[in-house]
Amino acid sequence: MKGIVFTEFLEMVEQHHGYATVDFLLENCDLPSGGSYTAVGTYDHREIVQLISLLSNKTETPIPSLLRSFGHHLFGIFNVTYPSFFKKATSSFDFLESIEHYIHVEVRKLYPDAELPTFHTKRINSNQLEMIYVSDRRMSALAYGLIEKAMEFYKEPCTIQEEHIDPSGQEVKFLITKDA
Repeated sequence: MKGIVFTEFLEMVEQHHGYATVDFLLENCDLPSGGSYTAVGTYDHREIVQLISLLSNKTETPIPSLLRSFGHHLFGIFNVTYPSFFKKATSSFDFLESIEHYIHVEVRKLYPDAELPTFHTKRINSNQLEMIYVSDRRMSALAYGLIEKAMEFYKEPCTIQEEHIDPSGQEVKFLITKDA
């Protein structure tokens, strides 16, 4: 997993819970990296799982809620860091449809070793988009948070229905319906 995910997760934790919580997480997780992350480095995704799990226990916040909040945070970071990804799309659905065939292609050019989730999209009609998340990492709640912020960014209020296609969470379908 790319280091930007780790550095931004710890940044979010510091913003919301303070540096003492970041320190607590780094000291109490068994991290092969030692908790020293760089944005361009690559790290075992199990380290973020440990960090999120311990934060969940410490704050008594369910893991899916933490991941959705992290998705909100990451969306803001990606918008600042990669504004061209957002300017190219004229609507939320255009943006979401561009993730797999444009954004992830560009990310792989920069980081050939990046292991990204896969997103399959199907436009049902002008107000509905089906988006299927596929990843061994089972972080669909993070994707949910990113989707929420994308809809907000393009000023298109919506309802998101989530269905676990695979009980393990490796494959999740989101049905996104723009509010009338």
